[in-house]
Amino acid sequence: MSQGNVDIPLNDTGIAQARASAERLRGRGIATIVASPLSRARVTAEIVGAALGLPVQFDADLHEVSFGSQEGKPMQPWFPDWIDGKFTPEGAETFPALRVRAVTAINRALEQPAPVLVVAHGALFRALRSAMGLEPQERLMNAVAMWCEPGEPWRLTVG
Repeated sequence: MSQGNVDIPLNDTGIAQARASAERLRGRGIATIVASPLSRARVTAEIVGAALGLPVQFDADLHEVSFGSQEGKPMQPWFPDWIDGKFTPEGAETFPALRVRAVTAINRALEQPAPVLVVAHGALFRALRSAMGLEPQERLMNAVAMWCEPGEPWRLTVG
């Protein structure tokens, strides 16, 4: 189901995932946390921030994409075509526009003390993967840390 830009709160499973992620992030040296203001990312970031003793900054450009007429509906069969630029639902943000917004927000976050933890959303991270020259059609589990290292190609380590 495409949640999109609808502000759906974390359920008990999401809270448990956020707590588990917070434990995995201890001792990683994270200096800054920047998050989407949508509650599912905000609460995840706040749980991690509390565990790490760090405040959370918010950037509105990290919000999830608006899927327009497809918001709240199943993501098949249209979603892969949206990523490939072959289809954009009525009233939705295009994948290229999301990519520009995501890169701009990440660059702004990277102006903060490093390492920076960014807590955002699935489509936004797919746009970042695309901008890094990586396959954007890969889906990650919720509340999983992804370590990004620049290079040719970029290196992503999950966990």
